[in-house]
Amino acid sequence: MPTVIFVRHGRSSANTAGLLAGWMPGVFLDELGESQATAVGERIAAASLPVAEVVSSPLDRCVQTADRISAPLDGVARSIHPGLGECHYGAWTGRRIAELVSDELWKVVQDRPSEARFPDSTAYDAESLMQMQGRALQAVRETDARIRETHGADAVWVAVSHGDVIKAILSHALGAHLDDFQRVHVDPGSVSVVRYTSRRPFVLRMNDLGGALVGLRPPEHPTAPEGDAEVGGGAGEVG
Repeated sequence: MPTVIFVRHGRSSANTAGLLAGWMPGVFLDELGESQATAVGERIAAASLPVAEVVSSPLDRCVQTADRISAPLDGVARSIHPGLGECHYGAWTGRRIAELVSDELWKVVQDRPSEARFPDSTAYDAESLMQMQGRALQAVRETDARIRETHGADAVWVAVSHGDVIKAILSHALGAHLDDFQRVHVDPGSVSVVRYTSRRPFVLRMNDLGGALVGLRPPEHPTAPEGDAEVGGGAGEVG
């Protein structure tokens, strides 16, 4: 299956204000976030990766990030997938993180996230972290299958999403239970890379904040069958 470059949106106004933004409107990148998004686009372009498409969460901070990633990629296709959207935090939406830490649900989110469901709200949808992970993985599978059919198994695409969403996807790719997803850290503007195969996903990068992105395409002459890991670790990335 194709290789997916997961990018967390650049730093937003809600991040700097200490707010849990969720699906709250009017949350945009701040100045640093804009530069982070631009830098990711430049890194991908410099690696000459054959990016087939940039797919984004529908939220403004992700669309802005996708705009800046796409700018140097010579008319790369763009799309929106709601399945990559932020977790629906319900009544937690827009609240200060400093206040939420005293909520009883906070400990569940930290220690038993598979049991965590956010409280209902008249203003915002609410879901569980399990639901969030499920629809995000479905979005990746749907998009991966579509891009493979159109561009082939060696295609590369970019998914611009949110911290908790990417953490949940990476946990699944690592074969970890959702209860372990808080062990994964994903910074604003970071790059994480997963190559999906018919047998298992391979996690190639996590929370990468700089440096070259060479070697992310599948090798032209692989030494192991598709979906198999090379015993001994292989020769590493070749630019």
